Amino acid sequence: MKLLKLFLFFLIAGSSFLHAQNADRKFVSMMQKNANVEIKTNDGVFQIKPYSTKIVETSFIPNGEVYNANSHAVVLKPENRQFKVSENENSIQLTTEGISVQITKTPFQIAYFYKNKSIISERKGYVKTAEFETLDFNLTADEILFGGGARALGMNRRGNRLQLYNRAHYGYETHSELMNFTMPLVYSSNLYAVHFDNAPIGYLDLDSKKDNSLIYETISGRKTYQVVAGDSWKDLIDQYTSLTGKQPMIPRWALGNFSSRFGYHSQQETINTIDKFLEEEIPVDAIILDLYWFGKELKGTMGNLEFFKDSFPDPKKMIADLTKKGVKTILITEPFVLTTSGKWDEAVAKDILGKTKEGKPYAYDFYFGNTGIIDIFKPEGKQWFWEVYKKFAGYGVAGWWGDLGEPEVHPSDLQHATGSADEVHNIYGHNWAKLIFEGYEKEFPDQRPFILMRAGYSGSQHYGMIPWSGDVNRTWGGLQSQPEIALQMGMQGMAFMHSDLGGFAGANLDDELYTRWLQYGVFQPIYRPHAQEDVPSEPIFREPKTKALAKKSIELRYSLLPYNYTLVFDNNQKGTPLMRPLFFDDASASTFINDKTYLWGDSFLVSPVVKQGVSEQEVYFPANSNWYHFYTDEKVGGGQTKTVSLNEESIPVYVRGGAFIPRIKSIQNTQLYQLKSFDLHFYFDETVKESEGHLYNDDGETPDAFEKECYEMLTFKSEFKNNRLQIEIAQKLGKNFEFSSKEIKLIVHNISSKPKKVKGHNFEWNKENKTMTVLISLKNSEPKNLKIKF
Repeated sequence: MKLLKLFLFFLIAGSSFLHAQNADRKFVSMMQKNANVEIKTNDGVFQIKPYSTKIVETSFIPNGEVYNANSHAVVLKPENRQFKVSENENSIQLTTEGISVQITKTPFQIAYFYKNKSIISERKGYVKTAEFETLDFNLTADEILFGGGARALGMNRRGNRLQLYNRAHYGYETHSELMNFTMPLVYSSNLYAVHFDNAPIGYLDLDSKKDNSLIYETISGRKTYQVVAGDSWKDLIDQYTSLTGKQPMIPRWALGNFSSRFGYHSQQETINTIDKFLEEEIPVDAIILDLYWFGKELKGTMGNLEFFKDSFPDPKKMIADLTKKGVKTILITEPFVLTTSGKWDEAVAKDILGKTKEGKPYAYDFYFGNTGIIDIFKPEGKQWFWEVYKKFAGYGVAGWWGDLGEPEVHPSDLQHATGSADEVHNIYGHNWAKLIFEGYEKEFPDQRPFILMRAGYSGSQHYGMIPWSGDVNRTWGGLQSQPEIALQMGMQGMAFMHSDLGGFAGANLDDELYTRWLQYGVFQPIYRPHAQEDVPSEPIFREPKTKALAKKSIELRYSLLPYNYTLVFDNNQKGTPLMRPLFFDDASASTFINDKTYLWGDSFLVSPVVKQGVSEQEVYFPANSNWYHFYTDEKVGGGQTKTVSLNEESIPVYVRGGAFIPRIKSIQNTQLYQLKSFDLHFYFDETVKESEGHLYNDDGETPDAFEKECYEMLTFKSEFKNNRLQIEIAQKLGKNFEFSSKEIKLIVHNISSKPKKVKGHNFEWNKENKTMTVLISLKNSEPKNLKIKF
């Protein structure tokens, strides 16, 4: 009877798709080979395998082709799991406890289900056209689509045919159909994702013809895709990032403030800039050297990859001096070696460049000069490039900026060791990050690499890539597109997507824009003002009022280091984005298209100010929580849109009722970071009967510190009942982490009347601020319980 019900379910659930089949495809046979199931048709073979109960992979191998098992994105090994296979006259069911596949024999079709709910099905499936090989799917009429990489199109990307070709868009603002970082990945509001596991260029058509279709188009390569399902948005992204790899922990200093511009022309200018930060007491953790480190001129020097001694006479001393001041040095590199550079002859002699079809080094013109490109797909090219990083890491360089890695200019007829330019174009930046990451694993195993790049591919997060959103215009329009780009990319595994704070392109001196962009920057992954040098990007060179407002934002950023570093840990463990769309919390219809307000972790609601001269703006407050103004503690009920007043010193930020927010006093740099004393803010809400939070800590630099048991975790719990509030603070130590005592100032917000008693503790109650403060000493790893009677 159970089997009969299952057959009836699949028959009914799949019936809505039966009108749009590939009539020429005929079922021939089915065979189970260990975990895989092979479905033979008249025109090829389908290989279907489960990775887990939430991920299934399907490959189609047309007649005359050989299966290519090489994925550039997938790192997950399939669990030791097999489908339960059942068959009747006209269908085959492949089931797990979660995801299931139905193959209809006539007319032929493959459909996917999760927990007995239909999620997606092939429409025409594989079709070869004159221009592309395509994979064609059905969509429901109402689902909203996300993905395709970094674009400025609005949150719902349905209706667009997205080109899959990484390409820079200089000076973009509110609309950009094609940018530096494309991905063959789509998410649906119906809580599933489809990843097309193939590198060559093509298109991702998200129902541009308005016929409820999803079509992947490619010039060549694998006809392989994974269907990923989840029980929530966090779970879905956890599954996808398990498939393509979790982001390693970034170094803690990368959460600090960067000094960066295009660019610093000399060693003296570099030192003077940092000294100015120190003099102004504005926190700073790193300085980035753009292309002038290897040449005096903008053009003609790319590929030198040696310090230009006229301008940087003693780089080792410069880097050492900066390090003593608590500041890391980051160098830019590009994959291009100009024919006028000092490395051209060596690159030709060592045969490490992309080639013409005749086998000669391929030289071509682009903005910076006549150039070749390093063939990182060739072992000799990969090793040659790595030796550059190894050398300067030995100087003390702490991080790397990989620019122009789309690659910016990449002729289609250029040949790499593993294929043509068009076949490997979209994975060039991905493999470049992998080159650096794996080099550090081998040569510098005790150091977390910092890898800043603007182009990559599905799974680039696994190799530590920190992407930025390219050469955005220094305008209000440029700012307006940034939350969307970061939110979309966070969903797609690239949780550290961020922008050049203040905007990059153009000589636009707009102090209000600069202030608002830096205020937004506090609540996004990387705090890195950067711009063309006509107008300074560093706050130390702005007029006094703007500088003071920027300093305030930067100090707030540093005070939130305990919270933000915990977000980094959560991302490392579960793939959870740092910036999260509202529908992660409230799946009402309007939240799926809202990029004006977002969640920073679970606890903060952030609404950037992205328009000039406004005194108020609308904010949607997600349902199921009360929200408290970060600066005033004003309470706002969830599930409503409210017009809020603005001021020049901050943007609207609210804290979820029941949240724990750990903070420290601002510090000059993260070398001074410690948790011997910190503030723990608890946002009491009588409607929240139970809540919890956590704080993760390690040395900020050891790779895989959590897995090596080199960490501490503080957990916070609240329980409110019978007019009594109980707060527990517990600590767990990894076996290789040394305990240290802590002095915690617990600040409980929204206490409207003085508590009658706090058992075992003295406390202070501030009637005006409605806060209660208690000092708690952690002298050992035993839990501390605080009982507050109202």
